[in-house]
Amino acid sequence: MCCELAAGARHKRRMKPLVSLWSLCFLSILCTVQARRDICSAKPKDLPLEPLCVYRRPDPEPESENPTEAAEKIPESTNPRVWELSKANSRFALSLFQELAKSKPEDSNIFMSPISISTAFAMTKLGACNTTLEQIMKVFEFDTIKEKTSDQVHFFFAKLNCRLYRKKDKTTELVSANRLFGEKSMRFNETYQNISELVYGAKLLPLNFKEKPELSRMTINEWISNKTESRIQDTLPKGSIDSTTVLVLVNTIFFSSHGKTCPVPMMYQETKFRYGRFPEDNVKVLEMPYRGEDITMVLILPTKDISLSEVEKSLDLRKVVGWLENMKEISVAVQIPRFQIEDGFSLKEKLQSMGLQHLFSPHHSSLPGLLEDESDDIYISDAFHKSFLEVNEEGSEAAAATAVVAIGRSINFNREVFIANRPFLLLIRESTINTIIFMGRVANPCGGNQ
Repeated sequence: MCCELAAGARHKRRMKPLVSLWSLCFLSILCTVQARRDICSAKPKDLPLEPLCVYRRPDPEPESENPTEAAEKIPESTNPRVWELSKANSRFALSLFQELAKSKPEDSNIFMSPISISTAFAMTKLGACNTTLEQIMKVFEFDTIKEKTSDQVHFFFAKLNCRLYRKKDKTTELVSANRLFGEKSMRFNETYQNISELVYGAKLLPLNFKEKPELSRMTINEWISNKTESRIQDTLPKGSIDSTTVLVLVNTIFFSSHGKTCPVPMMYQETKFRYGRFPEDNVKVLEMPYRGEDITMVLILPTKDISLSEVEKSLDLRKVVGWLENMKEISVAVQIPRFQIEDGFSLKEKLQSMGLQHLFSPHHSSLPGLLEDESDDIYISDAFHKSFLEVNEEGSEAAAATAVVAIGRSINFNREVFIANRPFLLLIRESTINTIIFMGRVANPCGGNQ
């Protein structure tokens, strides 16, 4: 999935928009990134993370601490702050999903990669100051990390990436790539470039936005297409890049898992899965692991007497975690459709409604850390997100080493049954720290969004 940001330079008190790609995501039930060993083994003092501005989180009131959260068990071999960042990403994922659900018909698909979007905005945060920085911290819930200063978020992002993008299995890959595309006549802040490359692997590539904006747009889209094995095309729409563009930030994520292929529209499996019925919430929840089992697909199916939109409105992290913690491994007869989703949208209005106002404003944006002269002349004109997901027998067999695909076989109704013959939600997550990598609604298995 790839995400874009747009920002611009202001001259003589007039700000020009700058475009940034935030979150392009591709998923073919396939994904992997090679985190550099020096980052993965580093300690905070080893990384020179000193952006121009730092947001200091206010001390919480003692009575405001949530006792349930405080009692939570941190996964083994997990940095507590990385665990908090993972939860912050999941809360943001659910909030953004609900914003998207408000603006789309109930019979349309939704698909996104919240971690891709968060990564792109974290790279933008490196150059942010004042209220712009504060709003980024709050909307993406980075301020919930129990570390007082915002510069430490980048260190914990590096550690989270090491967990997410390590090699899972020979047939399962999770791949991420970041890149900065900057106007070749501009001088970008050296510290900003160094941290972007060190933490996010985002190296700056100069482009001629001023004289050749359309060629620049095509160059960026081609880079995204190459990084997502041609699954994501034309992320930056025509007109999104013009001669005022200063910088484009791109994050891509690619996930895939392979197995056999067979030409049936529905997929059947009968084996042991983690499964739960939650009548108080009117849902059934099924978890299907990919090989290696760290990456799993979670399907949330409403009962027949309730609409999916009602389930969506009440989603929050505590409820989802409660479902996942109370599921049991039992024998389940599963029937799910082969499906394909492609989704793309502007993030601007959704994020503004969530509180990210100043970043998109030519009058209030504060991004002095992006340019070498620290001029405060840049704002984000728009943010674009595009994603693709395909689930078929290749992915479903890889979902579990013991899975058996029975083509054309009837389901044994004496077992627990999970039949996804109506709209459902899906999460693709890293299960050891519950990081939501992808999230979506499948209402139209035939593909696309309506």
